[in-house]
Amino acid sequence: MRVAIAGGHGKVALRLTRLLHERGDEIVSLIRRPDHAEDVREQGGEPVGCDLEAAESDEVAEAIAGADAVVFAAGAGPGSGPERKETMDYGGAVKLIAAAQAKGVSRYLIVSSMGADPDLEGDEGFSVYQRAKGKADAELEASGLDHTIVRPGGLTDDPGTGRVRVGENVGRGEIPRDDVAAVLAACLVTDSTVGKTFEVVSGETPVDEAVASF
Repeated sequence: MRVAIAGGHGKVALRLTRLLHERGDEIVSLIRRPDHAEDVREQGGEPVGCDLEAAESDEVAEAIAGADAVVFAAGAGPGSGPERKETMDYGGAVKLIAAAQAKGVSRYLIVSSMGADPDLEGDEGFSVYQRAKGKADAELEASGLDHTIVRPGGLTDDPGTGRVRVGENVGRGEIPRDDVAAVLAACLVTDSTVGKTFEVVSGETPVDEAVASF
């Protein structure tokens, strides 16, 4: 499988790149900064310069040309203001949707957020973020693409356990980024996740089994 990852230098994205490379997939990693290219290559990805905020949809489409699936793992980041959350967490996801549609890439995974809600009120940073993620999820659901929306709990850099709990509502919890990447990798080869939205935190069930059973 050839997979294009938006936000290719992110912490989850780099872990996903390594997992996909190890199982024999090809990875195109969309990155904004040229100095991130070597980090991507070290994990087995092919870096492609593409600033999702500044690029036009046709530029994004060219960057993902030939992909079998796309993964939106980009984000404005915790230190960003409300405007960037709107243009990146929402706008970037929408550009990738348009690019996937233009290139006939039907499979689209998005790393969302537990509590994402397009109708959430409030102007403080976290509310803006949750609203932007919710709007992106809603756009993806309406896109007609074979989508999966993954909503992890609090992300940590602890070593992955390979065991998770998934469901429509799993309650508050944390999850290592290693395990989020493993869940995404499993979703790419599990057809039953198409059209599904689920939360995921650390748990007791092996990743492949948990994903297949949802």
